[in-house]
Formats: sequence, structure tokens, C-alpha cells
Amino acid sequence: MKELLRSTDPTVLAFATALLEGEDIDCFQMDVNMSILEGGIGIFPRRLLVRADDHARALRAMRDNGIATSDD
Repeated sequence: MKELLRSTDPTVLAFATALLEGEDIDCFQMDVNMSILEGGIGIFPRRLLVRADDHARALRAMRDNGIATSDD
């Protein structure tokens, strides 16, 4: 698994996840349960991971839709 993007904005993560699902790219959100530790104020970023084989396709999908990635 490779990190595709990191964000504190849940709408960006939801949009990115929907785009990846539309491209048949499996993804996994890490650090979702950090809100328990932070009290729900959104200071810890969540990470979106994809398989290494799908990383290049996922990067292209994010860039085509104006989403900043960890590689930018």
C-alpha cells in the first residue's frame, strides 16, 4: 500500500474515494478513528492508501480532478 493523499478535510477524502471507486481502484482510509483521541476537532490528517500497482492510475485520477496528493 502507498499513501496517495493526506487531508484533514473529510469532503476531500470522500470525493477522492468516490473517484477511485469509479476507476475501479481499491483504497483504504487510515487514521479514521483518530477523532476519538482528538475530540473530533479535525487536527490529525487522515491518509488515503492504494495498492502500489494502482498508485500511478490513482495519481492521474486525483490530478485530473484537481486534488492535491502526497506526491505534489
